[in-house]
Amino acid sequence: MADHDFGCTVWGKDWVRLAESLRQTRPDPQLPRARRIARDGGVQVTIDGRIVRAVIHRGRNTSVATIEVAPMSREAIVGISRQLCGVRPVLTDELYRAIADAGHPPAPTLVGVDCSCSADTPRCIHVLAVYYEMARRVDDDPRIALDIQDFFRASSDSAQVSTAVTPQRWIALNALDPSDYFMVSK
Repeated sequence: MADHDFGCTVWGKDWVRLAESLRQTRPDPQLPRARRIARDGGVQVTIDGRIVRAVIHRGRNTSVATIEVAPMSREAIVGISRQLCGVRPVLTDELYRAIADAGHPPAPTLVGVDCSCSADTPRCIHVLAVYYEMARRVDDDPRIALDIQDFFRASSDSAQVSTAVTPQRWIALNALDPSDYFMVSK
């Protein structure tokens, strides 16, 4: 039975599909448990570039899972950049479909999956829980789906791609001139 807590957007569904593969022919008994772990806050995710590191608490046990996502191809970056408009484009389901219809689906491709548990499989319950937690995060902020594939870093480094798609979220405090904001009366 489908769980509607994860993959509410098409951006997040890409991560749910990593857990719930279409090639799977039998029910996987680990999926409901993995969803429960993610739903109950048992997954603490840290994203560092294209690496997702997660600490998963399940009962008294703690495991560490690492997932590496492949960088987006240059053609995909250019194609997606053409679809985006504005400094901070809104990543809607319609935009996702337009990007996919243009031949550049933004679904993540995994390079490597590792978990510290004894299951010795890339589809252990801990990794599945991380996929669900990532789906929830991407549902909340679809920009993560592109950022984790180095889209914004690669597009800002490229002369072919407009730098207008790269958001500037922070300004260094020492870059501001106080005289632009405050007047001193003499």
